Amino acid sequence: MTSRIAVLALAAAALAMLVGLFVANLEGGPGIVDTPVYKSYGDRIENGEVPYRDFSVEYPPLAIVPFALPSLVTSTQDGYDAVFQALMIFAFAGCSALLVLSLGVLGSTTARIVGAVVAFWVGIALLGPFLMTRFDLFAALMALAATTAILSRRENLGPILLGLAIATKIYPAVLVPLLVIRAGRRGGNAAARRALLVPLATAALVYLPFFLFSPDGVVRSVWRQADRPLQIESLGSGVLLALHHAAGMPLDWASGAGSQNLTGTVASVTAALTTLVLIAALLFVWMRFARGDAESDERFVRYAAAAIVAFVAFGKVLSPQFLVWAVAAVVLVQGTRGIVATALMLVACGLTRWWFPGMYWELVKQFDPAATWLVLLRDLVLLAVLATLVARPLRGAVRARSTAREPEPA
Repeated sequence: MTSRIAVLALAAAALAMLVGLFVANLEGGPGIVDTPVYKSYGDRIENGEVPYRDFSVEYPPLAIVPFALPSLVTSTQDGYDAVFQALMIFAFAGCSALLVLSLGVLGSTTARIVGAVVAFWVGIALLGPFLMTRFDLFAALMALAATTAILSRRENLGPILLGLAIATKIYPAVLVPLLVIRAGRRGGNAAARRALLVPLATAALVYLPFFLFSPDGVVRSVWRQADRPLQIESLGSGVLLALHHAAGMPLDWASGAGSQNLTGTVASVTAALTTLVLIAALLFVWMRFARGDAESDERFVRYAAAAIVAFVAFGKVLSPQFLVWAVAAVVLVQGTRGIVATALMLVACGLTRWWFPGMYWELVKQFDPAATWLVLLRDLVLLAVLATLVARPLRGAVRARSTAREPEPA
């Protein structure tokens, strides 16, 4: 690590603390918060109860860490909220530093590094203070740590950190095929097998103690995530809500699985279809990556961002905090493509803030038209981000670059 990158990383972390405090205190407050649920988990752990065995937990095991820590130092809800917010601000600072380190490995200029980190901060600020009541900044921190180690050619640390990230929030699992392809291209079949087994084994080892205590509890937790209904903010719901307003399609909703969801046969069929589309999109991203220079760091971060955006855009659940994962990945993408994708991500964040949390319950209970079109537009912008990341360069641009590399005739 050069002194320039070290100074930039420290400065980014320090300034991010101030930005985090600013975001946490933005006008309007967080609105809908999850910390009471987190506190219930933390308090029960402090009282000696075992997650998955003595009480149900919908999250992977390492997510329990930020839930439990505040309960160890405070007993009141206000105190818990303050400590949890501080943890998320530290996670935000860590994300900022890791972005600098990753961009340093990619050989980015100082201006490019500053622009990417500031874009990340803007995205967080646009989403708003509710982020400090969710643990997704911690999940993004774990994913970025794995990405930084992989880019730095840490052949042991990178896969292990990726496994830990998966044991925090499932979404980094979409990076495993990219890592396997990259390792196989660099070191052959043995390296590819290792790149597959180490992250999965690491995540399994984190789960193992809880599985030994309560196999049924762990299986229920994993299945609950896979079997969730069509959440009202997802792309599938956005299309159905638009059809409801444009063509009078009858719809209903109900709360369940920790979210508000569309119900009925049409919603169930749409949920199944979006899952199939998600699988197809991820396969497309992985195969497209495999067909090119899989050893390129720039291509790795681009397709990593594409895989994460696809996971967010086509999932049955698209909670506003999920955009944190995408922003943290997209700002690493290099070149004009990265600038365009980042700008679109910031538009998606701004559209989300326009209706969440202020119009959320109007969307849920009344299928509010304005909120409906904002949700659908936000989801379509995410598709535009994905298209930007995976689209082939224009032939004219490729030809121009090819011509620029050719020596001029004597």
